[in-house]
Amino acid sequence: MKNVLIDTDVILDFFFNRAPFSDHAEQIFSLCDAGQIKGYVTPVICSNTYYLLRKVARHDKVISKMNQLLVIMEVLRMDKETVTQALHSGFKDFEDALQNFSATLSGEIGVILTRNVKDYAKSELGVMTPESYLKIKAWV
Repeated sequence: MKNVLIDTDVILDFFFNRAPFSDHAEQIFSLCDAGQIKGYVTPVICSNTYYLLRKVARHDKVISKMNQLLVIMEVLRMDKETVTQALHSGFKDFEDALQNFSATLSGEIGVILTRNVKDYAKSELGVMTPESYLKIKAWV
């Protein structure tokens, strides 16, 4: 469970300081920054995050925040195989399917961290909220 995909909602919890979830997101990012876990995002997560942050901040400010995020995160690849598997997966949400198969096909990810656990019901990966992950990590 050391390599985790961090979904858009967790990133937005942090950037928008959405209590009480922002505390858990901040702890996840601190673990990434300290090298205790390796955080990953996808190009779609980056795009969604930029789009939503841009609604409340100037382009240069958002780019700065995105660059800070990428200092502690890795970006997974998405390709034709990722899209094809997502299209035929049975996921109700295509975007979540893209995240899932990007993580699965990388062979690097053990857990997807999201507050929308039910959206990943068809995932073969572990799917947890940041809060649940932090509780388990405390015992490991």
